[in-house]
This record gives sequence, structure tokens and C-alpha cells, in this order.
Amino acid sequence: MRIGVPKEIKNHEYRVGLTPASVREAVAHGHEVFVERAAGTVIGLTDEQYRAAGATLLDTADEVFAQAELIVKVKEPQAEECRRLRPDQVLFTYLHLAPDRPQTEALLAAGVTAIAYETVTDAHGGLPLLAPMSEVAGRMAVQAGAAHLEKSKGGAGVLLGGVPGVAPGKVAILGGGVVGYNAALMAVGLGAEVTVIDRSLDRLRWLDSQFGNRIRTLYANRQNIEASAFDADLVIGAVLVPGAATPHLLGRQDLAQLRPGSVLVDVAIDQGGCFETSRPTTHTDPTYVVDGIVHYCVANMPGAVARTSTFALNNATLPFVLALAGKGWRQAVQDDPQLRNGLNTQAGLLTCQAVATALDLPWTDPVQLIGLP
Repeated sequence: MRIGVPKEIKNHEYRVGLTPASVREAVAHGHEVFVERAAGTVIGLTDEQYRAAGATLLDTADEVFAQAELIVKVKEPQAEECRRLRPDQVLFTYLHLAPDRPQTEALLAAGVTAIAYETVTDAHGGLPLLAPMSEVAGRMAVQAGAAHLEKSKGGAGVLLGGVPGVAPGKVAILGGGVVGYNAALMAVGLGAEVTVIDRSLDRLRWLDSQFGNRIRTLYANRQNIEASAFDADLVIGAVLVPGAATPHLLGRQDLAQLRPGSVLVDVAIDQGGCFETSRPTTHTDPTYVVDGIVHYCVANMPGAVARTSTFALNNATLPFVLALAGKGWRQAVQDDPQLRNGLNTQAGLLTCQAVATALDLPWTDPVQLIGLP
């Protein structure tokens, strides 16, 4: 199969869909790989490395999209990329369609077969292609939050770890999944006072077994969410409903109860955000202030550490890339029900039920679409 890797064009997005090592694997399996020049240069993945791995370098994204049967990206296609997509192509990337009707409609209009990293599952119900970026984002959330608590950046002037004789800062983490766990790991490492809130008792038990008395765990109800957030210096939104829009856990009216100069880091912003006042920001302009509360809502947080993120993502996505290229999308999703869960659009039909519900659009069962009984 002809695999295309365009350069990412989202604001400050430096990750790349395939590393030279991944290209080498694809070529060894008999596939052709077309990579846009300078796709990975800024993170130290040179054109020479791609050429040595067996890739054909092309000068423009137009050429890559024109050549490829399978497009492998990182972030959702921007408007100009959507216009390049064709009905005979497969797009494999993060999509996050639930809060994004324009992108959904563009993919449906293109007729492309779009498979979303974030809705591919594993045998245990986990999200193996989202997990590596969730690990990065969870760790970065504390790093970003700590930085923006500095007075010069609009925060209250709190050092999360405190110093001898001064109490540490307080961190409330809403959601105890992969993001929440990694955020807790970093916050504990800094010496902060940490509370993790989740609605799964099994997950809370697991977190308790990992951290012991270094964190406090609470069941997710309105009272616990509000009490913990109102007492925190840093609140991290780490809730995920796979494929669906994220519920708002704090409303606009709640901001008045938060500590002045506290920071909200919304890791769920790709799916609409955990806070009513959240709106996507970029690495160029990452924060804004509402009612004295700093909001950090960068929609591609792992892009800031693009080299680490690219290698972590490729470790997870490469087996699926090889399956799609080796079998074709239809046979690959027939053989693998977990990959089938990643199918979001096909031939103008919306095939992810959570997205259809969020956008109030018709849904087509992918099982029926591919002819399984």
C-alpha cells in the first residue's frame, strides 16, 4: 500500500505520523511510504534519515495526499487538509470529532474512511493509542500548571512544593485514569498536596494502592468535586468519555468560589473540556483569565514535547498501521474488533455512535457496514 505522511500544520504541532524507524518497518513489509520534506526536521528526524529508511520524499502536502492510499497523521486534519481527502483513502490519526461538527461534516463530505486513534480500544476496554499521549499530557499538566501559578504569568504566586515552614500548594485532579495517574505522579513528586477524584471505586482502590497516604482519593460527586476544586491552587480536568463530549464538572458560576489566581488545566479540551469556561488555546497563546482564574486549555499539549511524544505514539500506532496497510481497512477491521471501534467515518457515513450522539447526527453500525453477521 502507498502510505503518506504529511507535515503537521496545526499551531505549534511538531509531531510526525511515522518516525524513520516506523517507515523502515513499513517498507520491510512491502509498502511504499511518501513523506513530506521537513516533516520531522524540527524534532531531529531529518530527511536523510527518512530517505535511508526507504521513504520517498515529496516537496508538498498536495503531492503526499495525491500519492497516498493511507494517510498517517497525528492531529485532526485542518480545513485545507480535509479538502485534499478522497473517498478511496484511509485517514489514520487523532480526530476528536464529538465537539467538532465542521470537521465531522468535512470528513463525511470527503467520503474518506477515517479511523481515530482515540476510539481504538484494547481487549480490556482501554485506549491504547490515546494512552501514550495521555501519559505525556498528564505529566505536562502539572508542569504547565505549576509554571502558570507564578505571579508573572497571572497566577497566585504559589510554589506547589512549598518550602520548609510554608505549606505546599494543593492540586485537585478530576479523573483518575491515565492522565490523572500521571498528573498525580508528577504533583506528588513536586511535593504538592494531591487529591484525585474518580467515579470508579476500583480505580480509586488502585490509585490508593499505588500512592498510599501520599494522595487523597475521593469519590466523584458534586460535593467532593466542588470542595476539592474550591480549596485547590491547581485544578486538572482529566475526565474522558471515549469518543463523546466531556461533561462540564465546573460551571461559570463556580469560578467565584475558586481561589483567586488559581489555575485550571483542561486536558480534556480536545473533547470539549471539563469546565464550562474552557475554550481551546494554542502553545502561542496558552492561557486566558476568566473571573480571576487562569485557564490553560492547549488542545495539543504533547506537541510541546514533540520528540518524546512522536516516539511514544509510534510505539503504539505502528502495529495498526501495518495491519491497515497489509490487509486493507475493511479486512483489518473485520479481523480486529478493537480497531473497528476506531472507525469514525466511511463513505459519507458516521460510524462512531458516541460522536453521532454528541452531534445529533445519524449513526451507521460499522458491523453492518462491513458485512459481519
